[in-house]
Amino acid sequence: MSLLNKSLQRTLLLSAAILVFLLFLLSCWISRELALLVDEVQNSHSVNQQRVVGYPTVTALIRVTETLLDKPGGYLSNDVLPPFSLLDNMPAWEFGVLEMSRDLTLALRRDFSRSQSQSAENAFLRVAQPQLNIDHQSWMLPSAESEYRKAIAQLYLYRSALADANQPDNQFYARADNLRSWLKNVEKRLGSYSQRLSASVGQERFNTDLAGDAEARQSTGTMIAQRVQTSWWKIDDEFYEARGAAWALLHFLKAVEVDFADVLHRRNAMVSLQQIIRELEATQQTVWSPMVLNGSGFGLLANHSLVMANYISRANAALIELSELLSQG
Repeated sequence: MSLLNKSLQRTLLLSAAILVFLLFLLSCWISRELALLVDEVQNSHSVNQQRVVGYPTVTALIRVTETLLDKPGGYLSNDVLPPFSLLDNMPAWEFGVLEMSRDLTLALRRDFSRSQSQSAENAFLRVAQPQLNIDHQSWMLPSAESEYRKAIAQLYLYRSALADANQPDNQFYARADNLRSWLKNVEKRLGSYSQRLSASVGQERFNTDLAGDAEARQSTGTMIAQRVQTSWWKIDDEFYEARGAAWALLHFLKAVEVDFADVLHRRNAMVSLQQIIRELEATQQTVWSPMVLNGSGFGLLANHSLVMANYISRANAALIELSELLSQG
């Protein structure tokens, strides 16, 4: 009887070890790096050999959003059962991609598809934009995936209408003011990521909230200086969220390079856009370490968050310069 119990224990232990190993392999497969879709985006600028303004930008948004749902393992942010619910890096990456996609969808609805402030909203985008803003962790009634697919369907309809001469109410206006409006929102998004990534090592920050305006006021008082540091448990989440946002933005700017080529060349701003793209490409380099390291600034170990913050800050600085160029007549 004792020998039988030992044999059963060995079998159970071996089975458990095999199960853990298989789950580990599954997790690695799900969390692996995703290929860029740049060529597909930039080659989608024409329909029936005729260039359609806005087609690359909408295509980039569609393909980036579809990747959230159709990548290996599917959409993970709202999974409630293990092992997927135990993974956090890929859901953080998904949220970064989603935030950038939401910003662009809002810009399409509010600016790119409208000729002026008094013009009517596009019917397809009016439906798509709220559906893409459902809670990313909603898993039923409705699920995030189902709402996102409905939004993608509306984007497909909008893209098709852009190429249809019989639907003149559906337009994409590649104007400098529209592009600058969206880029100003992107600046704030990248600035936030840069600050959060830099907080991985902890630092004393002075309060500059009211700087530049002697008469400015805020709701409640704050300290002159305070220490800001990201929790050790959140460092990898901040890193992968920023990495996902940069991945999505890289595709969107590659599409902008095609749709707004005339505008950018006229203001001699194409090289500025290309510099931003180069910095964002650097954020997608392979992470060879099995985990996100958090060494001190000049310590023995690398600090992946500070490296990512450097690339994003440089991209943001170039983005600010690009916005200034677009504001010039």
